[in-house]
Amino acid sequence: MIVKSQELNENEMHKAFKFRLLPTKEQEVLLAKHFGCSRFIYNYFLAEKQKHYLENKTTLNFNQCAGNLVAKKKEEGYEWLKEVNSQILISTLMNLETAYGNFFRKKSKFPRFKSKKNKNSFNIPQHISLKREDIIQIPKFKEGLKFVKHKELKGRIKSATISKNPSGKYYISFLCVVEKPTKHKKTGKNIGIDLGLKDFIITSEGQRYCNPKFTKKYEVKLSKKQRILSRKQKGSKGRDKARIAVAKIYEKITNSRNDMQHKVSSKLIRDYDLIAIEDLNVKGMVQNHKLSKAISDVAWSSFVAKLKYKAEWYGREVIVIDRFYPSSKTCSCCDHVKESLSLDERTWTCSECNTTHDRDVNASKNILRRALAIQSTGTVDNRNGAKVRPKVVSKATRGTGDEVLKEKGRKYTLKPNDL
Repeated sequence: MIVKSQELNENEMHKAFKFRLLPTKEQEVLLAKHFGCSRFIYNYFLAEKQKHYLENKTTLNFNQCAGNLVAKKKEEGYEWLKEVNSQILISTLMNLETAYGNFFRKKSKFPRFKSKKNKNSFNIPQHISLKREDIIQIPKFKEGLKFVKHKELKGRIKSATISKNPSGKYYISFLCVVEKPTKHKKTGKNIGIDLGLKDFIITSEGQRYCNPKFTKKYEVKLSKKQRILSRKQKGSKGRDKARIAVAKIYEKITNSRNDMQHKVSSKLIRDYDLIAIEDLNVKGMVQNHKLSKAISDVAWSSFVAKLKYKAEWYGREVIVIDRFYPSSKTCSCCDHVKESLSLDERTWTCSECNTTHDRDVNASKNILRRALAIQSTGTVDNRNGAKVRPKVVSKATRGTGDEVLKEKGRKYTLKPNDL
């Protein structure tokens, strides 16, 4: 039985610590059994849920699936399910139930079947202890699993997740209860950020962080390894080796990108009290086939997510500006809005005050000004407390005052609270 987790205190939070696992050959076989059983249970009950709904127009809940799991383990031909930790299978059912819940709450897509070719993982909900500084003790592994302890493991261990990535490396992630970190001291400085492709970010202070373009950097090497993979016979050992070689390059790209984003986000959180960024429609932007590869490589959403959780940890504030705010074509000196501004115009001169602006620096300045206005009024995004009322309009005008939000073919105008 899985024990229900206790509530956190005000000064506590959950934090994950990830380490590289170094299993023996025998332990790799046992880990493969855990991965396989977890994947089988997830796929089996996902299919059962779909079948039950088509036949009865009702869905199987967690308790029904758990009861069916006990019966399944007793069936002939399924004795191998008893070779792994039983709590792992229950935890897999809980993950499936969570996936269904996220789908019905419209937080994610419908659950998909798992494949052993992708990342494999299973969760250990309890009975986890450190046998030694670098050896973890978990059920079914009597000798314990050795891991590379490259940093201190803090707090009280709540659960652990063991995973194997496509390159064949094993990792263990500990979910621990730790004390909240000390808030950074106030610096009295605020900054606006404009996200870009040529430069990763451009700040309101005129500083530019270059875009390393990691995918392009390893593009030649990656294409060579992919050609070798395409020539290998399916199911052969040579193809498996070639697949791992390709996976290692993708892993290098991901690790390099994450390292860069962590360094930049940590610096910004350390140096500024308020960080203003613009909300971007990344899903719509990647539909442009000419820029989709570059947009996916720069990974704006991942960077913004890092900024947000670090700001929450260290007492900083991140304000996201509405995507329809015309930050690039608004003069940061006199607030004049330029009628049109094409993408190839990197600089432009204001017709009212004759100030020449760098497109990106001007946008970051306007983003910061907008964020400070939002902060002073205590509202979120750029609606300034206005109420949204559906109204059919002939043409969507997007300005700095009553912005118009267009979503799924329906147009909305803003109605002030006083009306």
